[in-house]
Amino acid sequence: MSRKIELPSAAEMKKFHNQSKRQTFWSKISMPQRLTLGFLSVITVGAGLLMLPISHFGNLHHSFMNALFTATSAASVTGLTVVNTATHWTVFGQFVIMCLIEVGALGFMSFSVLLFTATRRQMDLRHRMMVQEIYSLESLYDTRVVFGYVIKLSVVIQLVGALCLAPIFIQDFGVKRGSFYAVFHAISAFGNAGFTILPDNGVAYTSRPLVLMILAALIIAGSLGFLVWRDILLYRHTKRLSLHSKLALVMTGSLILGGWLLYELTQRNLAIAHTLSPVNRVLNTLFMAISYRTAGFSQFSFNQMSPATILLTMMLMYVGGTPGSTAGGLKTTTLGVLLLKTHAALRGKKDVTFAHRRLTNENITRALLLVFVSLVFLALLSFLLLLTQGTDTHFGLEYIVFEVISAFATAGLTLGLTPHLTGFGQCVIMLTMFIGRVGVYTVMFSILNVHGEHAPYQYPEESVIIG
Repeated sequence: MSRKIELPSAAEMKKFHNQSKRQTFWSKISMPQRLTLGFLSVITVGAGLLMLPISHFGNLHHSFMNALFTATSAASVTGLTVVNTATHWTVFGQFVIMCLIEVGALGFMSFSVLLFTATRRQMDLRHRMMVQEIYSLESLYDTRVVFGYVIKLSVVIQLVGALCLAPIFIQDFGVKRGSFYAVFHAISAFGNAGFTILPDNGVAYTSRPLVLMILAALIIAGSLGFLVWRDILLYRHTKRLSLHSKLALVMTGSLILGGWLLYELTQRNLAIAHTLSPVNRVLNTLFMAISYRTAGFSQFSFNQMSPATILLTMMLMYVGGTPGSTAGGLKTTTLGVLLLKTHAALRGKKDVTFAHRRLTNENITRALLLVFVSLVFLALLSFLLLLTQGTDTHFGLEYIVFEVISAFATAGLTLGLTPHLTGFGQCVIMLTMFIGRVGVYTVMFSILNVHGEHAPYQYPEESVIIG
């Protein structure tokens, strides 16, 4: 007995054809491109929410460009603002900004991986490669393990930070406002975002160093990177740290200590320092060394800073935090690799070693390329910003360069230029913040769609004169 074969209807055939087209479209998009599009989507949604009447006070208005700038700054955990976060936005608007900071700090892909983990579904290769890109992993096999540490560690650190800040803020602002302030600043500090909703940007807390030290601990925790924290927490069992963690810890400690000592040297004649006790002045300077490099919380106006302090701040911001962390910048391990390479070259050594390990040539080449590309990128964007902002005599070259470096490093410090940016200037800074958060390599590979290729032949080798 023959069976009747049912052919698909025209509507089913059309649906199947459209699904095939969508799969073909997504299959052509590289991992860096998907990561870039994901961040753009988060920023767009955030800007739309900030345009709602419930997000800002009725007598204060802003353009979509201002909302987009704020959303970009929050999602890229930068902290540059064109309007006052404490007075312009309502609690709902501040809550949206806080959520954007959290998404930007942990990476938008973390939440999709959380969905896979919660539903006990197996991650495919595409999702694991995207997590690898976000957290700078060397291999793909442990992406879910790393994600578990990311979520658990982040929640615990931010919760502890909020609980430590809550008694102080509740005493100053009441239970509701104080609790919200504690949660907001714990997330902002851990995300190295630099957003604050405290009156006068928290200037009153310069004489209360306990708040500064809690924020500093959260900043360091976020800027170290999740892979470093994983090694630290597992050290009791493994009795070893990876080479990446060792170099990151050495460089972070050196930058904090060196920045602290140099700020003490450059700020010893600071007028406001004479109003603080010696202990408070030292702790405030330590907070500067920690915050200015990655987070951007500033308890002093830069109008009170010496030129040497401004230059030192630009150098620290350019270095930034550790790969795979909530901080931006060139990254501490990149600087460490270059210093090791320089030390080896000056001593006539071919191999670059650290902690009884030899660094690969790929590591060194990647570090050199990142420095060159980032410097060219900063120079180009500074030039573009000078074309429109340079006509204003109130803001010289140092204002422009400082603003661009701060945006690239997602540090969020400014000499006062941000509220006066033109429409084109805001676009330049938004692009800089976005690239600073997503990463130079990710954006570069997104545009160029780079694929590894091996040439079937090699040209003869010859040298040129250097120096």
